[in-house]
Amino acid sequence: MTYVSRPEVNGAAWRKSSYSNAQGGECVEVADGFPGLVPVRDSTRPEGPVLVFGATAWQAFVAQLAE
Repeated sequence: MTYVSRPEVNGAAWRKSSYSNAQGGECVEVADGFPGLVPVRDSTRPEGPVLVFGATAWQAFVAQLAE
């Protein structure tokens, strides 16, 4: 896991989880445009920390959630 400083992800195109609801519940957002990496943040705290996962690790995590 790698920590990315805020300036490196400023202006990133964040998208919410497809499981997010309209009431603004607890969900995560991921940013596109980082080849081989998946930046992830808490949608309720967009100014908070960003975790960055390797794309392969993220795909394995998502696959486990789908089971």
